[in-house]
Amino acid sequence: MKLESVDISQTASASAIVFEALKRAIIKGELKDGEPLRQDEIARLFNTSRIPVREAISRLQEQGLVKSQRYKGAVVAGIAPEEVSEIFDFRALLEGHVIEQAVPRMSKETLSAARSYCEEFVASSDPMEWGDLNRKFHSALYQASGLSYHNGVVNAALDRVDRYLRAQLTLTDGMERANIEHMGILEACEKQDAKMACDRTRQHILGAKNTLINHLKSK
Repeated sequence: MKLESVDISQTASASAIVFEALKRAIIKGELKDGEPLRQDEIARLFNTSRIPVREAISRLQEQGLVKSQRYKGAVVAGIAPEEVSEIFDFRALLEGHVIEQAVPRMSKETLSAARSYCEEFVASSDPMEWGDLNRKFHSALYQASGLSYHNGVVNAALDRVDRYLRAQLTLTDGMERANIEHMGILEACEKQDAKMACDRTRQHILGAKNTLINHLKSK
C-alpha cells in the first residue's frame, strides 16, 4: 500500500491522524479507485491498534471517499460520470454565489495572495502541485465572503472530486485553459465586478466538468 508510515502509538488523536493521512492519499490519487483499505496493514504502518483505523475509515465513508464492498471490505470509492456532473453543477451554483458575495469585501492583501497563487500555478511544472495551487487560488478569493458554512461545503465537494480534478488538469489543454480562466476570474475581482466574477467562476467549473466527464467516459 502506497502510504507513508507514521508512528502514532503514543498519540491521543490517533484516529484523526490516520483519517487525515488516508484522506490526503486518496485525494492525491496515491490510493487508487477500488483499492482495499486493509485495517491490519494500516494499523501496522501507524503502529496503532485497529480501533482508530476503523474510526478513520468510518469517517471517510461518511464523506463518500470510501465505500464498503462485499467480500472486500472498505475500498477507495470511485465516481461515476453522473455523480461528477451533479457535484460540478452544484459547485458552479455555490461557488458562483460565494465569489459574488466575496468581491465587495476583497482587500488588496486578498487579491495579492490570489495573484501569487495564480502565478505559482502558471510557473509550476509539477502536476502534484497543480491541485493544491488550484484550490489555494479559489479559496483565497472565497474566504473574503465570510460565508464559513458555504466554504465548508465547497471544501467537502472538492475533497470528493479533487483527485479527478488533478487528472483533468493534466489532460490536453487543461492547464492552459485553467491559467487563462483563473486570470479572467482574478481580473473581474480586481475590477470589483461581482457579477463578472460569478459568471466566469461558473463557466470555469462547468468547462472543467465537461472535460473530465469526456475523459471518464473514454476510459
